[in-house]
Amino acid sequence: MNTAHQLTLFEQRLPKKPYHTDDLSTGLKIVSSSKASKFRYIQHNGPTHKYWLVFDIDRLGATMCWDDLGAPAPNIVATNRENGHAHLIYGLEIPVRTAPDGSSKALRYAAAVESALRAKLGADEGYTGLICKNPLNPHWLVSVWEPNPYTLDWLADYLDLSVYSGSKRLPSNGLGRNCNLFDYLSKWAFKAIRQGYPEYERWHEAVLTRAEGYNNREFTSPLPLSEVRATAKSIASWTHKKFSAAGFSAWQARQGAKGGRKSKGGGRPLGTNKVNWELWEAVHSLKYKGYSHAVIAEDLKISASTVSKYSQISK
Repeated sequence: MNTAHQLTLFEQRLPKKPYHTDDLSTGLKIVSSSKASKFRYIQHNGPTHKYWLVFDIDRLGATMCWDDLGAPAPNIVATNRENGHAHLIYGLEIPVRTAPDGSSKALRYAAAVESALRAKLGADEGYTGLICKNPLNPHWLVSVWEPNPYTLDWLADYLDLSVYSGSKRLPSNGLGRNCNLFDYLSKWAFKAIRQGYPEYERWHEAVLTRAEGYNNREFTSPLPLSEVRATAKSIASWTHKKFSAAGFSAWQARQGAKGGRKSKGGGRPLGTNKVNWELWEAVHSLKYKGYSHAVIAEDLKISASTVSKYSQISK
């Protein structure tokens, strides 16, 4: 794939109405991609998918720093002609869905790859990733290196992801913000909804308020409000559907009917007074995020059979 093809792909993947500007000090505006593509800075990913991983290198020699560091070659580099600083742009063969209905496991994997590659490159951790130096604009010195878009596994071959294994907290920048907001908010929601089981509208408002608070307090560069609202709506809807006073009463009735009978698996059913609800919340929170029973067991230091039993309990 030559330079023209890479830039054509970049243009084709632009959001329909991206943010753009010629001067960061004047703020961002929104127009159609055909018009925005003529400006120096442009939004490269839309609100629901991650097509490009972009890293901000604020030092001399940024254009070729990846080679010295043993990092994968970027697909596109847009370099400032005056100071040598650059944006390294990596294209993804399969975009990562960042909307709340996407796979949380896939999002976390992508966030781990992004975080590890940022660390390897020594890229600016404060870079929000909303807009990048537009390689379609002649203001920048543009070069193309790797001709093919990357898979996450291909990028991971260059990186050490062990620090991000299991359910360890990710750095609060880039895609890590999406993962961490989801973690903070779902953990709070699992407990908070049991304090009265409010009507959905009130509950959604409370979840959104909490989400906005986390976003502003926990992240140096907060997520766009549209992404915060989408995450809040997803968690509010799921918890309101799964958690209810009626559902808890029904569960108690089922446990009472079972009495002391053996379960099909040969173990005794967990009676209401024997359920560790804090453990239940932890198990179901991790299941909601897409983790396997084996990972949950290892993370919580419990047996896989305990994870299985608690997974079958609903409220």
